Amino acid sequence: MGFDGKVALVTGASRGIGRAIALELGSQGARVAVNYLHQSAAADEVAKAITEAGSEADTFQADVGDFAQAEKLVKAVIERFGDLQILVNNAGITRDGLIMTMSEHDWDDVIRTNLKATFNCSKPAVRHMLRQRYGRIINITSVSGQIGNAGQTNYSASKAGQIGFTKSLAREVASRNITVNAVAAGYIDTEIWETVPENLREGMVGLIPLGRKGETADIAKAVAYLASDQAGYITGHVLSVDGGMAMA
Repeated sequence: MGFDGKVALVTGASRGIGRAIALELGSQGARVAVNYLHQSAAADEVAKAITEAGSEADTFQADVGDFAQAEKLVKAVIERFGDLQILVNNAGITRDGLIMTMSEHDWDDVIRTNLKATFNCSKPAVRHMLRQRYGRIINITSVSGQIGNAGQTNYSASKAGQIGFTKSLAREVASRNITVNAVAAGYIDTEIWETVPENLREGMVGLIPLGRKGETADIAKAVAYLASDQAGYITGHVLSVDGGMAMA
């Protein structure tokens, strides 16, 4: 598909799905802003891999759940690279627990990091994209936001919120050649997956029609397609990459 030097900001890009997305976009020629919260060494490794592959990358520390920091991040990326065409809202956390034992803090923390951060980064990015009459915004949501998951009322609510946000923003900015889409990830082989007990993992895989967990590359390639000009007539869409879990 190729991105010909377009600038992409990927939030939460130091590990897991975000890392895979940053590397995929970089491998196709995008100049990548690698956002991280704590893992600076891991973010540096991602940026180094992109530059060694022949593109350009830099790291940017910011807590995107904080509006002022997110706004400053977008401004810093534009100042560093001179533009911003692609925003991938990937940063996210889990604080699982049944609602009877879930603390208010765990609810607020997940909503702040997963949903509010999507607003925080999108608002300043859209401001820039409107002026240039071009943009691609991709929000990383989850199968949990589509069908729910016991023990994840906070996470599922945040991810369902991202889906509603995606569809609404897509309608707002479509006339300016800005597309807004979401990728709903299923059970993906990340650090979080490894923390799930093996017996539960087996049960979870049993819910997947394709009979296997996904890889981070599966999500990254879907994001790259939605960020490309080939997907220019797709907006407000939720692309499920989940092995068939949420099929209607």
